[in-house]
Amino acid sequence: MAKRLSEQLSDLSARAKDVENAVMAAQKEGHDKVVARMTEARASATAAVDKVKKSVKAATDAGSTKWGAMEAKLGADMDALKIRASEKKHAIDAKIAERDAEHAESDASFAIDYAIASIEQAKLAVFDAISARLDAEAVKGERKTTA
Repeated sequence: MAKRLSEQLSDLSARAKDVENAVMAAQKEGHDKVVARMTEARASATAAVDKVKKSVKAATDAGSTKWGAMEAKLGADMDALKIRASEKKHAIDAKIAERDAEHAESDASFAIDYAIASIEQAKLAVFDAISARLDAEAVKGERKTTA
């Protein structure tokens, strides 16, 4: 059985806190440890995207066309991450290394902003689901009273 919306939101909150803690720890660690964290994060991100793709596929199969655009966006985001990872090489020049760091920070900032926007969209979707459930219950109640 699928998790309740409140349980999913609790999981989301816990994951966000885990990411915050991991970032704080990584800022104090050496390069090798950070690279190991990146490998783990890439695997987690890939698994999360695959899970969402499966949900999108199920929703699309069920007739919900609005998820097609989300699936395309997820695929494009994951492809961009893969391309960036494959193109990364050691920077010899300090200016290039600095520019790469600024680009990576900018990418991370965008990903965080995107996640925040996704959370806001999820909030709206949850409230919409709750409203729809209340409407359904009200209609059921009206049918019982008029029967």
